[in-house]
Amino acid sequence: MCGIVGIFGHPEASKLAYLGLYALQHRGQESAGIVTADGRQLHRRAGMGHVSEVFSRDVLGALPGDCALGHVRYSTYGDSNPANAQPFLVRHYRGPIAVAHNGNLVDAGLLRGDLEGEGSIFQTTTDTEAVLHLVARSREPDVVDAIVGALRQVRGAYTMVFLVPGRLIAVRDPMGFRPLSLGRLDKGWVLASETCAFDLLGVERVKDLDRGEVLVVDVAGAHSFRPFPPARPAPCAFEHVYFARPDSDLFGHSVQAVRKRLGEELFLEQPSEADLVVPVPDSGNFAALGYARASGIPFELGLTRNHYIGRTFIEPSVEIRNFGVKVKLNPVREILKGRRIALIDDSIVRGTTSRKIVQLCRDAGVREVHVRISCPPTIGPCYYGIDTPRREELIAARHTLEEIREYIGADSLGYLSLLGLMKAMEAEPDSFCTACWTDEHPVAIPRAEADQRRLFEKEPR
Repeated sequence: MCGIVGIFGHPEASKLAYLGLYALQHRGQESAGIVTADGRQLHRRAGMGHVSEVFSRDVLGALPGDCALGHVRYSTYGDSNPANAQPFLVRHYRGPIAVAHNGNLVDAGLLRGDLEGEGSIFQTTTDTEAVLHLVARSREPDVVDAIVGALRQVRGAYTMVFLVPGRLIAVRDPMGFRPLSLGRLDKGWVLASETCAFDLLGVERVKDLDRGEVLVVDVAGAHSFRPFPPARPAPCAFEHVYFARPDSDLFGHSVQAVRKRLGEELFLEQPSEADLVVPVPDSGNFAALGYARASGIPFELGLTRNHYIGRTFIEPSVEIRNFGVKVKLNPVREILKGRRIALIDDSIVRGTTSRKIVQLCRDAGVREVHVRISCPPTIGPCYYGIDTPRREELIAARHTLEEIREYIGADSLGYLSLLGLMKAMEAEPDSFCTACWTDEHPVAIPRAEADQRRLFEKEPR
């Protein structure tokens, strides 16, 4: 759950990276950082919090150069602390190098153990740092060859962008778990995790990077090659269900169009006797529009979201029922009272939030709540860059459909099938990663790595 933006050959590189990160803020809210290249010098600023909290006009003014690399992070491997804020910047015998990473390496703990056993000293608890150690140890004289050699030694999901003086180097893993697109702005080049960043910056989209592609941008232009053995495609289907912004194009498809089709398929598979279709905002909005269009049931915004919630908020000492959900969502009672609603959401993970939302609707006078989910039940954790909990915390991995319905307090509960999801995405099941719904992982996590990863797992939220 991270976002990357790269700028090459533009006099306002740091400001463009800053604005690009604004567009990608949904991909990570824990930390933000920018590295710029000014001749042979690289300059870095990073910190905890949102983009607006980390960067000011003065901070951006201290980031000179016509090349920049930006990152927003939500940790899936490694702690949430300032040391783990990306992009990382190190200096080795080839000169300075910065890197930003979206994804997870499934063998990072094993790599770290081997490297530490040979004398490497780690400054962070992230998987990304292991790649920098491998690059630094490489005997290849050119940094691009060193990067390729390093990535040949790792397994898992990696969309990475490296910045060195005079070059941006972007790499997608051979399975293509995470997205990255290339665009043109004036005479410069822009890389971004999602095309919504291009819209903000006025960038002309050139292409999506292919699976296994290495793209080098320098003064001669953008050129690429494919040094990795071919592998099965495994772009993350959950990006389309929930994670990506609806105004992005991802893996060749419009996100909002896919979500509408998810809602249409959901109604065909899981119809409901309802008076209104109500989304759980914001991620349920477009699936609910599709559900309403297919069913003919009126669409209403019966829940209002507070968009000004920060990373934390102070709870009152007096107990307020469902406070955490109420501060983010509030029912529109005039719309909901006395109605039967089809409540559309993108997923149910632990079930605790769904239970509170259903209760909010009940408290607003809803007569019946029919919950419909625009993806299959989540039964497996993600090892490739989405922050899903451990298996024992996933309600669908431990309970039947009826038990989940009873727990969340709905009158009925229906999920979209995997077949329906793939139909909505206009794809074959083996052309995407669907591990969170099948628990069948394209790249298996080693048992020893699973033991190692427990050292870095966060406490349940």
